[in-house]
Formats: sequence, C-alpha cells, structure tokens
Amino acid sequence: MFTADALRSELTRLVQRSVYHSIAICGGDPLGEADFLAAALEGGAPLGVMLDHDGQRPEALDRVIGSLALIQVTMTGAEDDAALVRVMATLRHAAEKHVAHAIALMPEADPSDGRLLRIVEQAQEASADTSVVVHPTMESMSSDRRWLAWLERATSVHSDVRLLARLPEPTGMR
Repeated sequence: MFTADALRSELTRLVQRSVYHSIAICGGDPLGEADFLAAALEGGAPLGVMLDHDGQRPEALDRVIGSLALIQVTMTGAEDDAALVRVMATLRHAAEKHVAHAIALMPEADPSDGRLLRIVEQAQEASADTSVVVHPTMESMSSDRRWLAWLERATSVHSDVRLLARLPEPTGMR
C-alpha cells in the first residue's frame, strides 16, 4: 500500500526508467479516494493521466481535474436515470475545464438499442466534444448487422461515435 508521497515518487521513478506514455487511474470508483489522488498528483503528474471511472462523483473531480489529460466514464448502458444524470454532469464539468472526455459503453449481450442511443444523445447535449466508444461483445457483433444500423443512427446524432469489438477473455475485459 502506498502513501500519496510514495506513489508520486514511484511514478516519477518509473517514468525515468521506461517508455510509458500515460498513467491510467481506474477501478470503478477511484474518486472515492479523491483526497488521496489529489495528494498523489499534487504538482502535476510525470505523464498524462487518464481517469477511468463510473462518473458518479462529478463533485469530486475538482480535487484532481487539473492533473488529468482525459476523463473516461465506463458504463454498461443499464445504469438508472439518476446515475446517467451524474455521468452527464461529469462530462459537462470536464468540458467546462477543457479536459478531454469520453464514454466507454460496454453493453451486456443484448442491450436496448434505444437506451444506448439515448445515452449518445445525452452525451451530445452534455458536450459535443465527448468521444463515445461502444464495445459490444464479439458474439453480438458477429450475429447480425444490428450494430452497423445502430452506429449509423448514433453518428447522425453525435459525430464522434466509434464501434470497437471487445476482445474475448482472457485477453480482453469482461
């Protein structure tokens, strides 16, 4: 377990010995430890920092946003309306602070096309600069042309929507 100072020192040491291009802070709710992250990133990080989280603590972003190069919210598309409101507040806040931001949608095997399209519409309303990347399962991509039709509709609503298949386990994410 690292203290904030020890983590900052370790990141600096790793940068000096390697060819890393960025640091990813992820794990569902890393902003639950916003004070720790702020202390670890105090004075700036040695590399660009991507925060990948669930988007449920937009108010905690202020503690770390100055040290971030990218804010990514990872979702399944099945989140309730209250969770979506917080995700969109996160995207708006990132846009207001001029920090790159994205949504990574990782839908379950058979998501509602309408629900996913509404998320893209809300992301467009929150910030036209939001990148939206959808990672359907390999099985759902190979079974029909549904995703191509969905992508056509999604890109008519928001210009930055991408569709990338999820890698199968164990090489990819669940």
